[in-house]
Amino acid sequence: MNTRYQPGKAWSIAILLALFILINFIDKVVVGLVAVPLMSELGLTPVQFGVVAGSFFWLYSISGVAGGFISNRVKASTLLLVMAVIWSVAQIPIAISSSVTMLIAARVLLGVGEGPAWPVAIHACFKWFPDDKRNLPVSVIAQGATLGLLVAGIGIPVVTAHWGWRANFVLLGVMGVAWCALWLAFGAEGAIEDKPKPGQGSAQRVPYARLLADRTVWGNFLLHFVAYWGLALTLTWLPSYLQKGLGYSAITAGQLFAMVVAIGTPINVGLSWWSQRMMARGASSRSARGVFASVGLLVAGVLFVALMYLDLTNMQKVLLIAVASGLTPIIYSLGPTMLGEVTPGAQRGGILAIDNSIASIAGILAPIVTGRLVEVASSNGGAGYEQGFAVSGLLLIGGGVIGLLCLFPEASARKLRAQPAAA
Repeated sequence: MNTRYQPGKAWSIAILLALFILINFIDKVVVGLVAVPLMSELGLTPVQFGVVAGSFFWLYSISGVAGGFISNRVKASTLLLVMAVIWSVAQIPIAISSSVTMLIAARVLLGVGEGPAWPVAIHACFKWFPDDKRNLPVSVIAQGATLGLLVAGIGIPVVTAHWGWRANFVLLGVMGVAWCALWLAFGAEGAIEDKPKPGQGSAQRVPYARLLADRTVWGNFLLHFVAYWGLALTLTWLPSYLQKGLGYSAITAGQLFAMVVAIGTPINVGLSWWSQRMMARGASSRSARGVFASVGLLVAGVLFVALMYLDLTNMQKVLLIAVASGLTPIIYSLGPTMLGEVTPGAQRGGILAIDNSIASIAGILAPIVTGRLVEVASSNGGAGYEQGFAVSGLLLIGGGVIGLLCLFPEASARKLRAQPAAA
């Protein structure tokens, strides 16, 4: 197997992985976008719908960690194919059944299949790109989620209007099968292995207790958590804030939501490119990744907090949220590259999975905390929403400060790989 970097093949894999994440993301949000007709047809109460929607996350984190550790021993290309097949199969019961129990079972199955998606996709990407060229492809893969949000927000209401809400799940099943066909035709397992840099030692495995206690590793976990909090808050409450807090119509709010996503995408890709260019010019990973990501989160946090205190017009508030939301995901591309730099290749899938599963907890907490703030301040326009953004901002600022103090990838790699190898 060719272990040399092959740019053309590597980037074709990165594009396929971005499509993989795109489908993954539409799967996540589709139930929320068809909530009204689904609840109406099946006679669900809001609580029952909440159970159906939340069931996706019941085993999500557990399967994510399990899948990551499995990827340490099984080809990532095989795991990706198996996950896509599970996604496709899980759509069938939702498309044809009117049983709430069946809907819940299908969403739980989907969560099991999607839990390891992000860490395994990044693990697969790293097998095609050497360490100094990973920032940009990881950012491109992450944009699959952004594009998925845009496609879902625009396409799902159209499909529902013309063919009914169930047609969306049929279409998602077809998309999953189509991706499987593309992967079978063009996907492959990479063979690039991480080689320790001079002075880093050569341990092939490190005890997980030492890995998880390392400041760069848990620092990345923390930064991913606070960034995911901001993402979950934006995806859950921004549309409502635009309508109820700022007074826009539903159609205008949808357009502004798409605009926020569209503005954030080039910011994130541009920052990832800038970081990679810094490394190409000789900057340390500490500077080009650790400090770079931490400062990005700090600035995003300040912008979110400023939303509550500055006297801004409605459009200025939207633009401020767009810029902050574009800065926050920088850790999604630079974080995995730092973890890949520190962690031996044989254990990388497991560490990436733990990272993603810890971050997903913020996806459960952020909407609840913000919902409570909105409920308490319900008589005061958008105050509750802006308080929620401020809480997210404070978390981002704290995470950024800790990142500046803790993220030292080269030093962590030297320390860990100098330790005796794990059994």
